[in-house]
Amino acid sequence: MKSDRESEIAELLRPSLSHLGIELVEVRWSGRGRGAVLTLTVDRPGGVTLDDCERASNTAGAVLDVYDPIEGAYRLEVSSPGAERPLRTAEEWTHSLGHRVNVRYRSGDAETVVEGRLVAVSAATVEVEVRERRRTQVVEIAMDSVVAARVVVAI
Repeated sequence: MKSDRESEIAELLRPSLSHLGIELVEVRWSGRGRGAVLTLTVDRPGGVTLDDCERASNTAGAVLDVYDPIEGAYRLEVSSPGAERPLRTAEEWTHSLGHRVNVRYRSGDAETVVEGRLVAVSAATVEVEVRERRRTQVVEIAMDSVVAARVVVAI
């Protein structure tokens, strides 16, 4: 769960980053004192470049300097969600339609993992097309049973 500080910072930064065409995916605060770090995870259609991270860092730094929501010194880090990004929000699931995903979910008292192509997403379920032994089947998974999910990079 996000802290009040992280939510406040996200609300401050989101409009300015959005103006750059960059989506603020996550704000994470860690450490204390001189070791405090504010990490921003950003994304954009087509992926994030090093230049995008630099522009996001400069913009975020300027906004944070003006509003000053953080007392004391901290280090600002900006990064992309990575190739094998986790799927947490409905928007992240929707953006991943057609991509290969790995989903760990509760099935009775156990956990099951499936990996395949994400073919459908709704508020209640996701459908993953899984290929096993020369046959393909679609596995429907209830959203509330998902433990963890991520996009998979095929090698």
